Amino acid sequence: MREDGKIDYVEFPGGGDLPETKAFYAQAFGWGFTDYGPDYASMTEGLDGGFYGAGLEADQVIAKPLVILYAHDLEAMQTKVEAAGGVITRAIFSFPGGRRFHFTDPAGNELGVFSEG
Repeated sequence: MREDGKIDYVEFPGGGDLPETKAFYAQAFGWGFTDYGPDYASMTEGLDGGFYGAGLEADQVIAKPLVILYAHDLEAMQTKVEAAGGVITRAIFSFPGGRRFHFTDPAGNELGVFSEG
């Protein structure tokens, strides 16, 4: 069961060649993938996560792994993040599977918060 504020998903940059990245992880670790268009693939083993490819807009690309937390109420969680000193770096947006926002913590780490639907 998903819980507010718990790590729910991790995204990794897939580099300029998403098929090559997927092939590496499949060969090295036996990972499988579910493709969501040409620019995103989620992992089917281990912790939920995925890789995004080069087809994203420049403001959508994060150059390092992105930890995604869960929230039942996305707007309420954004209010909590801001009240605690987090800085919203990407306003709430929709994507296949839900909605989310990104923020940086006081140490400069960027994270996302996701909600279904």
